[in-house]
Amino acid sequence: MATLKRMKAWNLPTHLILILVCTVMIYPIVWWLGASLKTNAEMSLPGIFPSDPQWSNYVKGWTAIPDYTFSRFFANSFIIELFSVTGSVVSASLVAFGFARVNFRYSKLWFALLMLTMMIPSQVIVIPQYVMFSDLNWINTYLPIIVPHFFGGGGFFVFLLVQFIRSIPRELDESAKIDGCTTFGIYFRIIMPLVKPALVTVAIYSFLWTWDDFFQQLLYINSVEKFTVGLALRLFMDSQSTVEWGQMLSMSLLSIIPSVIVFFLAQKQFIEGIATTGLKG
Repeated sequence: MATLKRMKAWNLPTHLILILVCTVMIYPIVWWLGASLKTNAEMSLPGIFPSDPQWSNYVKGWTAIPDYTFSRFFANSFIIELFSVTGSVVSASLVAFGFARVNFRYSKLWFALLMLTMMIPSQVIVIPQYVMFSDLNWINTYLPIIVPHFFGGGGFFVFLLVQFIRSIPRELDESAKIDGCTTFGIYFRIIMPLVKPALVTVAIYSFLWTWDDFFQQLLYINSVEKFTVGLALRLFMDSQSTVEWGQMLSMSLLSIIPSVIVFFLAQKQFIEGIATTGLKG
């Protein structure tokens, strides 16, 4: 009983600290929600929630862009996400399997060079990439955003999957070869089912980074009809007219819902993939 009481006494400060930290973290979201229900005149007034919530901000904000609704912008964003996430998962897993399981000449050198790409600032390659995509007539299309995901998906994703694949005993590969399994069969039937948590982690990161990647979308997409949600939110900031803050905040709040849903649906696999990456079996 004494031990139980000491444990409860110890847990109380811990729980209080956790509650405080959670309150601090969730406050901006609560303020965001309250501000999305305000008029412009109420934005500078004290208090989180207005006395008369303007739920119409969500309706007006959805149709605020002339000739288009946010249904179009969300659809554009999901099209990019579908191909980007698929490309990252498939290509990164193939490249990682090659580095982790296939013996080829200078594999360590190539893997080191791949890791070095993670240290190159993205700003350094912006101009060469833009020139290359311009020569390919890809400007004002989704190709500059989507296609790179089909070429390894990025050094971080490959590194993550390589560490996970290396934790799988090679005896499984040898048993599969004895049963007549090909190299691709080992990849598809043995390795991929076992690295599912890591693949989910790659998919979540790819989704979040692509969804939040405002700069590349701004750089390569020019037509309003092809705008993503992030670019559409920028249209609210018109210097020649009054900015409807409530409508803009309501749409920006809706824009984070897909990311939140994706994370919570795959939370278990995501945590498992992060926690077990790099552990040796």
